[in-house]
Order: sequence, then C-alpha cells, then structure tokens
Amino acid sequence: MNAGASVTGMGATTPLGGDVASTWEGMLAGRSGVVAVEEEWARELPVRIAGRMRVDPAEVLGRVSARRLDRCQQAAVVAAREAWAAAGAPEVEPERLAVVIGTGVGGVLTTLAQDDLMEASGARKVSPYTVPMLMPNGPAAVVSMELGARAGAHTPVSACASGAEAIAMGLDLIRLGRADVVVAGGAEACLHPLTMAGFGQARALSTRNESPREASRPFDAGRDGFVLGEGAAVMVLEREEFAAARGAGAHARLAGAGTSSDAHHITAADVAGQARAIRLALASAGLAALDVGHVSAHATSTPIGDVTEARSIAETIGTHAAVTAVKSMVGHLCGAAGALGAMAAVLALRDGVIPAIRNLEEPDPEVKLDLVGGEPRRGRWDAALANAFGFGGHNASLIFTRA
Repeated sequence: MNAGASVTGMGATTPLGGDVASTWEGMLAGRSGVVAVEEEWARELPVRIAGRMRVDPAEVLGRVSARRLDRCQQAAVVAAREAWAAAGAPEVEPERLAVVIGTGVGGVLTTLAQDDLMEASGARKVSPYTVPMLMPNGPAAVVSMELGARAGAHTPVSACASGAEAIAMGLDLIRLGRADVVVAGGAEACLHPLTMAGFGQARALSTRNESPREASRPFDAGRDGFVLGEGAAVMVLEREEFAAARGAGAHARLAGAGTSSDAHHITAADVAGQARAIRLALASAGLAALDVGHVSAHATSTPIGDVTEARSIAETIGTHAAVTAVKSMVGHLCGAAGALGAMAAVLALRDGVIPAIRNLEEPDPEVKLDLVGGEPRRGRWDAALANAFGFGGHNASLIFTRA
C-alpha cells in the first residue's frame, strides 16, 4: 500500500455555518447558504446573489485582531484553529510542522478598498498593513505564525483548484519526509462588485436573482452558472506512524492525489486533463477505479463545465460511484472549494452518508452518472474521490479511504 496521511482534524467556515458540524448538518439537511446581496453597491449589478459566510470571522477573532487581517486571512485562521483543536493540538516539533493554504486571489478586498481610500483621501491614509493583508501567501503566513509551523508555509494559487492542490501538496510533504504534520486547505473571500461584475461579464454566474436558494444547481438541466461564495476549509494531515504513536483518531485516510494541467484554454475545461489528474490520484493511492464508491464532484453549475467533468469521471471511474455536488448548497468558494469538497468526502466516508445535490430537479441527460438527488444516501464506501478544477487548466484530484 502506498504511504498515505491520516486526517485527524478539520475546520471550516462557510455559507452554511461557522464550523464543520454546522456546515455538515446543513449539507445533510439540504439547506442553501446562498442569499441576496442587498447592499447599495450591488443594485446596478446584473448578479445580486452570493454565498456569504454565515458567521462573520471578524466576530470570532475579535475586532482588534481582525483589523490587521484581510477577510480571506480571517477565514483561514478560524478554520485552522478549529482543525488544530479537533486534531488534539498535536505536540510536534516546529521544524516538522508545515502549512499549505491555497487561495484564488488572496486579499483582493484589501487591495480594492485601499486603492479606493488612496484615490479618495491620498496616500497617507493607506493602511501600513496593506501589503501583508493583500498578499496571496497571507493566509498561509498567518496560520503558520498562529501554530508556530517552521517546516514551510506554502500557497498554491491555482484558481478554483487551489484548496485541493494544497491538500495534495500536504501529502507530498509527508511522503517526502519534510513534515510529520501538515495543516492544509483553502480560503477565499472576494465578494465585491468588481469580481462579481467580472464573472458576470464572462457569463459564468447564475442570474436567478429572484430565487437565490435555487440558483446553484449542478448537473441540473436548468443550470445557468455558478454562485460566487466565500469561506475556508482546512484539515490536519499527519504521517500515519506519527498519528498512531500519539494515539490520534482519524476521520479518514488521504490515500493519494493527482494534479495536471490542460494547456488547453484559459477558462474552458478539458476532459483529457481532468481524466489525467484522476488517474494519477488512483495510481498514487494504489487503487482501481472500481474501488471508488463515492465522488465529491467539482460541479460548479455551469452548462459546459458540469458535462465536461461528468465525462472525465465516467471515463476514469465509471458510472457506478455515487456522485454529489456540495456547491449546490454553498455556492463556489473558489480557492476554498476544493478543500471543502474534500472535507465533504471525508465526512461521507466517516459517517456513511452522502449529501444530496440540492436543486437537482431534472438531471442533464448528457450526465451519465449516479447522481445523489432528493435525500442523502446512506451506505458504506471504502474510497472517495474529490475533484477540483480551476481557470487556467489546473486540475487536482484527491483519493480518501476509510480510516
């Protein structure tokens, strides 16, 4: 068996809840965290819905601490603290503890807000914390300082594959002997008129402004685009021998990971590239396609993207696996999406239940998969695949097995 990593702790803050328990309960209940954006700045936008974090991370951290962190960094710290505590705060040498937190755009809210402030009031009004708050490596940096991690603080910036690629890199660090424990995941907070207008102009977003909770509908024939969301998801990965020596329990085992690049198109996905990542993950895990009983799909709710992924899954895994899509409930968390999808796969294996795809009223006939619709599906699955794909042709696939 190929070397894997024990998943000993998880943390999250999402549109469904401020922690893992509330997020998972919301997924199993089929609730939606998508809401109307009612601020003045959104009134002229063609898209006025989003998946906002249900619990403001600044309220959790305290206003004083939060003021020096971009919202993306705040979310990362909240999720990392929960994951670390859930893992039992492992006693590990700082030089054997690493952090990998991916993000799509990092502190874009700080960048835009400080630019507006400078234009309105001059350079002397710009915050001295601007650069540490806007830099994409900020989430990984603040989490590494929070935990005293000195084996490395890394930041994959791979669009919507970032969170999953961070977890893949965490496995690599453990397999390479560079760390015993890795805190890995993704964070994103980019709800702003510029990002929403940009995605809107690209015709990537759903325009169901009058029915926010019905807007995100992966694999449904009536889907018309994704819903932009925000949040963070983080997991603690441990070298299996290290976790066993300290008597740590595991939610699941990260058995393998695969990454690839399409070199095809800046926004259009490619079946061959996605399939390559899935096959590499299977090989990394030492598993066959038939071993995978569940897929936590990337499935953003775009007309072309969902069909492309369905074909890549059918080509590599087959059509036997039970497939879900958690973005139907939280929207698309961009750089955090892959980590949240991975967390859902871990919980499905642990608890023996797969959340149903919300808003799946009429499955797209082009999607030849076993979609979990209506009610959560209960059972026992030994292995699960979690996919994440990003603009630029970034592909990341993770394989988890039962602990």
